Amino acid sequence: MPVKTIDAHSLHAALCSGQEIALIDPREQGSFGARHILRAVNMPRSRFELLYRRMIPRQSVPIVLCDAGDGLVAGIADMLAFAGWTDITILDGGVDAWEAAGFPLFSGVNVPSKGFGEYIEAKFGTPHISAETLNQMQHSGEDLVILDSRPFTEFNSLSIPGGIDAPGAELVHRVKAVAPNPKTTIVVNCAGRTRSIIGAQSLINAGVPNPVVALENGTMGWMLAGLDCARGNTNLAPEPNQAANDWARSAAHKVAAHFGVEQLDWDTINAWRTETNRTTYLLDVRTIEEFQAGHIPGSHHAPGGQLVQATDEYVGILNSRLVLIDDTETRALMTAAWLRQMGWRDVAVLKDGIGSRGTQTGPVEEPVFELCLMPVSQISAPDAMKLTDVVMIDFSSSLSHRKGHPQGARFAIRARAMADLKSVLCSRLLVFTARDPRIATLAAQDMMRAGVHRVRVLTGGTIAWEQADGPMESGIKDAFSAEDDVFHKPYDITLDKAAMQRYIDWEVALVPQIQREGTLTFPDYPVLSGAKTTGHDAP
Repeated sequence: MPVKTIDAHSLHAALCSGQEIALIDPREQGSFGARHILRAVNMPRSRFELLYRRMIPRQSVPIVLCDAGDGLVAGIADMLAFAGWTDITILDGGVDAWEAAGFPLFSGVNVPSKGFGEYIEAKFGTPHISAETLNQMQHSGEDLVILDSRPFTEFNSLSIPGGIDAPGAELVHRVKAVAPNPKTTIVVNCAGRTRSIIGAQSLINAGVPNPVVALENGTMGWMLAGLDCARGNTNLAPEPNQAANDWARSAAHKVAAHFGVEQLDWDTINAWRTETNRTTYLLDVRTIEEFQAGHIPGSHHAPGGQLVQATDEYVGILNSRLVLIDDTETRALMTAAWLRQMGWRDVAVLKDGIGSRGTQTGPVEEPVFELCLMPVSQISAPDAMKLTDVVMIDFSSSLSHRKGHPQGARFAIRARAMADLKSVLCSRLLVFTARDPRIATLAAQDMMRAGVHRVRVLTGGTIAWEQADGPMESGIKDAFSAEDDVFHKPYDITLDKAAMQRYIDWEVALVPQIQREGTLTFPDYPVLSGAKTTGHDAP
């Protein structure tokens, strides 16, 4: 099937049309984060087969592929066409042509969501306090709680001392269990700004009687103030009792009604799912533990706070329909209200919650038929440990590789493996591994298609190596590939205070840049009547 091309001006018009479109950039995240089109969704080539069915579920949706002239899109177009996707177009000239046409490129990741947070703070006047003020309040014994709106893994890694984890949509759901006294000041934080702002404004919109503030610049602001973060904190916000749950549900209904969120019965939603001319995502916004204990078949886990923070990691098709699910409606309604404010018009919530429909348990494992297209030779961890003249290559992310990999394994990026591994392709036996062994298998298939057959895949990957008591090491040494597979946060590897300040400055400046670009407009909803904004304003 011949692949069509589109020029930058025509793509800009398509992105402004309000019709469904998937703009996909298959470069590695680090390269994507350096410069990309605002509405592009990053689906790295190294993991593309593991992502595209979930992210682009409708096979007839218009897809536009863009890269930086590095030849990635042609192979992606062939893969999608082979798998049955029918409307594939390539941006002629890639991101360079977009920029040459006068449209700005953006750095960073999850940029639409980050810009949205800044827009909300400016529009609603979300109150905030500085790290220094919070530190003084703690030391003076003021009645306060610090609620961290990030997922547990981030919270556990680095948090404000005394903080309690209540990720995103859990805030309204659990707030009465954490702060039953209306005089208790509630401070909401994240790593930087977005989830602090959205979290604090969620509680304010819900009508929490407490003083509510966002911690200005989150944990990065805390560290920039010379204060120490906690590590290993496991303090989670408890589940609400019935009275607290009833309050949260009632509050969420009022917020959702204000922002025009629809509630639909299951028959209507099921009919949506059968339509071939529209895309419907079924997104379960509860915690991962709740999701795996029982979810609706065909739904995907998208915890509410992260769905707002990083919508482009869960939804690959712009202007598609989003149906949000939870048990009590609270988390789904609050999340849907934010998505409406972000410009997602077709957002609905499953009326009365999941009920007895959660018949599927465990994680969702997407079918990856490409794994079966070509058999690869496997080797067990014990057998691999006996080998001497071998090169072990780790295709995990560079961050994961730094944290721990089989001793002697060298980091490489699958998308560039043929070029980056050329020094060892002909003379040595290669053993491929990864935290996700599917990536190692796909990398081995790439090699075999290119005529390299001295390749084995470590059965079960790095996790199996650990379970077999294989020697491990951390850090990165003698890497085959540059570490541009990840767009690093200022605290990923070292606590770089200069980088933290640059990140904060970048985030604050996003709104006017987004307005100039012209493909994303945030609807101008009125402020909720009665929403409290009392609290400690930053000096």
